[in-house]
Amino acid sequence: MSLWTKTCAAMLGSALLCVAIMFGLEAADRAYPPPLERARTVSAEVLDADGQLLRAFATPEGRWRLQTTAKDVDPQFVRMLIAYEDQRFWEHKGVDPWALMRAAWQFATHGRIVSGASTLSMQVARLIEPREGRSFAAKIRQLARAVQIERRLSKAEILDLYLTHAPYGGNLEGIRAASLAYFGKEPKRLTVSEAALLVALPQLPEKRRPDRHLKAAETARQRVLERMAVSAVIGEGEAERAALVAVPARRLQLPAFAAHVAEAARRKEPKVIQHQTTLRRTIQKGLETVAREAAARLGPKVSIAMVMADARTGEIVGELGSADYFDASRSGWIDMTRISRSPGSTLKPFIYGLAFEEGLVSQETIIEDRPADFFGYRPRNFDMTYQGDVSIRQALQLSLNVPAVRLLDSVGPTRLMVRFRRAEVRPILPPNEAPGLAIGLGGLGINLKDLVQLYAALANRGKPVRLGDGIREQPGPIESEPLLDPVATWQISDILSGVLPPAGAVQRGIAYKTGTSYGYRDAWSVGFDGRYVLGVWTGRPDNGAVPGLTGYGTAAPILFEGFAKSGVAMTPLSQAPAGAVRIAQAQLPISQRRFSLTSTGLVSATVREAAPQIVYPPEGARVELGVDTDGMSMPLVLKLQGGRAPFRWLANGTPLPQTSRRRVNQWVPDGAGYSTLTVIDAAGRAASVRVFLN
Repeated sequence: MSLWTKTCAAMLGSALLCVAIMFGLEAADRAYPPPLERARTVSAEVLDADGQLLRAFATPEGRWRLQTTAKDVDPQFVRMLIAYEDQRFWEHKGVDPWALMRAAWQFATHGRIVSGASTLSMQVARLIEPREGRSFAAKIRQLARAVQIERRLSKAEILDLYLTHAPYGGNLEGIRAASLAYFGKEPKRLTVSEAALLVALPQLPEKRRPDRHLKAAETARQRVLERMAVSAVIGEGEAERAALVAVPARRLQLPAFAAHVAEAARRKEPKVIQHQTTLRRTIQKGLETVAREAAARLGPKVSIAMVMADARTGEIVGELGSADYFDASRSGWIDMTRISRSPGSTLKPFIYGLAFEEGLVSQETIIEDRPADFFGYRPRNFDMTYQGDVSIRQALQLSLNVPAVRLLDSVGPTRLMVRFRRAEVRPILPPNEAPGLAIGLGGLGINLKDLVQLYAALANRGKPVRLGDGIREQPGPIESEPLLDPVATWQISDILSGVLPPAGAVQRGIAYKTGTSYGYRDAWSVGFDGRYVLGVWTGRPDNGAVPGLTGYGTAAPILFEGFAKSGVAMTPLSQAPAGAVRIAQAQLPISQRRFSLTSTGLVSATVREAAPQIVYPPEGARVELGVDTDGMSMPLVLKLQGGRAPFRWLANGTPLPQTSRRRVNQWVPDGAGYSTLTVIDAAGRAASVRVFLN
């Protein structure tokens, strides 16, 4: 065989061998892929509206491993990390041959390991597939895994895996968990000292964790700062300044806010990594501080729930179902924002709102606060005393029971419940019972979230809005008629803004109402400014009585402190709409100067009220009937003065279709000739006129 032939055969054999090796490596790569799926197991996170961490949950193996990308980290930290750990990270394919040769030469000349040759890719391979020992075979496997990872992921993705999985001692993994635990902040902005410590810890995380081995942590940080490549990154003189900063000697707790919302998010979508809420962390933190301090003052077994919402958007910005989720003595795991309880007097403003809307009363209308019997129902005031004659404004501000029931009897309990439905709120009535007068004093069930949703309409000029935290409900406007018209809404807000603050609190421009349920079981306070509404509930989750627990004395101070420490900027209450005014009692129409009900529930005229009198058409008048284009008679306008609404009109002894609370009505005559018109007011007094129609 010629030399040429032998050479060609050798070359062909080598090529075939290379192809076989390549196919073999490819087959091995497919048969034994790196466990990248396992690397995607991270801690679930609950975030606030701005993306700040509210709460995280440990992984199934108990690790705090927060998903992290390079954009979540200070860029200087990334540069320092690469300069210290893997200077040719962006160039090599998983293994750095120059680093391997340098490490081998140092080992040969010094007889020990002077520096390692591990790349970030190799470290990621070790982190996602921990080796049992430090054998030569384990190192070869790590090299192979690094090459496999480089074939599947981009450099940015490999860096993100390192930032997420790097160990920092104990059950901390990843730079975000470490930064939160050691510095109490996200790693978006790190000082040189902080960055150097976080670069140093993953090499020997247990031996260098600063909460246990402070000196070792300081030494490791110094070694990073003295590395020439790192110095080139951070600039001249920065290493010396960073070395003077104390290393943190204790580990902080990771953010742990909004426990009930977080648990609801995890139950609803257990496979989701990040849950976005509408909460604001600064507001949530302030409210939880207030609740925790108040619970300590109130004593054992008493719980506190709070809901704060933006009345314009419906976004719940702060929400806590108890003062401490883990406090078993207070049943802290029960979310009391969603438990129906008796609301006490907190629904009274809506009764008054309906009365304002109907034109039954004005703020200075006089109403009686005396013992009354409504078909066997005898409401009594909270302090068992009565004020006699009071204005509507005083009756609501003092939360008097009898006046509220008088008004509810007039506007109707069913109508009140229908109005609640406009705000998508459906209070719970006792089984098989229709709405009765007792609902005005707390004789139904409602939860704190729904109660705040009702008050949000008051803060939003009567327009109902759906509250949501982004997890259990989504916020937004409710497409329905107003809960109350703007004028009635302003009247209620104006009255409630004049309620005296609780002892020790400063007036903050808040309109608020309190309530105490029967037997001192629940204390409520709900208040609002022109933008935010906050509701507070206190009581025992087991519905036990708490002597001395009241809305004004217990819940109202928490309300005012909650507004103060929430950090929200106070917004002035809405200005009065057209037609909304406060009129002195002497300047009111006769019909609105006094309101009272008899024991039979009928409106009773008083000595201040004149009997009804028909002023048009007057007695004996001859009225020319008009006709429309179709030749039909035009309506005749009827007007009266005095009396008490509602009014019943009769024409020639036949009642008109419906009663009216207005003093102006219309009647369509059925022909010419003499007719007798009669009006009867709510007290049974009548007036009549006889007219001739042409």
